[in-house]
Amino acid sequence: MKRLQYFIESQAFGVCTMLGEKLGIASSSIRLSFIYVSFLTFGSPVIVYFIMAFWMNVSKSLRRERNTVWDL
Repeated sequence: MKRLQYFIESQAFGVCTMLGEKLGIASSSIRLSFIYVSFLTFGSPVIVYFIMAFWMNVSKSLRRERNTVWDL
């Protein structure tokens, strides 16, 4: 079970972890809430999750580009 949990956490986008850090809530409770809400609403929060993951990747790449300019 621990290997499965480690695989999922290492391969995920990190959206729940980022939200947990920003809001000061444990990421495990955010994950559970996301799973429950996804089942209750037939998967519609998955779209929100992917949008947030896309936005996180865009902001990381912008941050990386900005840092490389200052390294010159």
